[in-house]
Amino acid sequence: MTPNPLGIGVIGASPDHGWAAAAHLPALATLPQYEVVAVGTTREETARKAARKYGAAHAFTDPYRLAQHPDVDVVAVIVKVPHHVELVSAALEAGKHVFCEWPLTTTSEQAARLTSLAASAGVHATVGLQGRWAPAVVRARALIAGGQIGRPVSVTAYAARSVAAGAHLPRELAYTVDADHAAGTLEVAGGHTLDTLQFLLSSELASVSARLATQHRRITLEDGRTVKATSPDHLALHASFAGGAMCVAHVHDAKASGARTWIEISGTEGELVIASAGSEADRGLQIGALTLSVANGTAAPIELRTPDTPHRPEPYAAARYNIAAQYAALAEDISTGGNRAVSFADALAVHQLLDALRLSARTGRRIDRLAGGSAPLSSPWPTTRRRRP
Repeated sequence: MTPNPLGIGVIGASPDHGWAAAAHLPALATLPQYEVVAVGTTREETARKAARKYGAAHAFTDPYRLAQHPDVDVVAVIVKVPHHVELVSAALEAGKHVFCEWPLTTTSEQAARLTSLAASAGVHATVGLQGRWAPAVVRARALIAGGQIGRPVSVTAYAARSVAAGAHLPRELAYTVDADHAAGTLEVAGGHTLDTLQFLLSSELASVSARLATQHRRITLEDGRTVKATSPDHLALHASFAGGAMCVAHVHDAKASGARTWIEISGTEGELVIASAGSEADRGLQIGALTLSVANGTAAPIELRTPDTPHRPEPYAAARYNIAAQYAALAEDISTGGNRAVSFADALAVHQLLDALRLSARTGRRIDRLAGGSAPLSSPWPTTRRRRP
């Protein structure tokens, strides 16, 4: 533990299941910059159990009391998307720094309000678009920026997950197939993938033409009940980056077999490929481990080492690494006043991109989002040299 670690309170800290238990709390346990001082769940029994499990001094069922507690410097909001606005607002109004899972909100309008509220509160607010922190992605971005493959001319991306394979889902994920909850394929797999593509090229998608489809309209839950799916499970995208590169992307959920991620970036002097690997290849680039290879001219592809890529066999190892890197960046931002962590403003931009995709799919038109010119995204690397996360 560092001399003055940040006290963090985790809302949604179930002791037995959920994303906080699977990824966030194990990630925080590796970071001396934080001390888990408070946990919050909806029931007193689980809150107390979580406090014992994670070594927290305080257990809450009231998220407002958690956010207002003087021991809490940072509030992590790891619950279902429809509850984000209320809980993030409570933390910001209490003057606390925030880490909120992606998607930030269910609408761009809500995201804009939270972004404005965070700015007014004068705190650091970050969102869990942790695909940017995958070691292969960080290395690939640096290589592209350094001219390793010349000028990028095209991006081909395939992002397929096994979520809802066979039109079956765990009961706790049933809400994701309801479009009103904004936590389905487009928002989660699409949001993470497209944000990472823009980050890799340091350029926004300026023009987009999209098709959305719901191929599995009835989903069977593990208890035998069926629910109607209104959220798309397929995205087909033709687009162009502000920097000039063309993009073709297919995001696909409910894949029966062979779910994986494959991103190929071609440049004037070579190609770069990021691919999923290992037992969690079907979970998306922000969760599973990734490999990186580069080919220049006629040379055979070179597998580039990323020594800090986790290869441990335990579940969610890669996701925990990526999330820990995001938390470390947030701690550094709080300490130095920097802006390394993915901000609410970054999240708002992704929400607005998803709006453009929905509009294009609904109208059958190409949507031109930018007037043109390069649009760099924030980098995980500071302007002055500092230690890597």
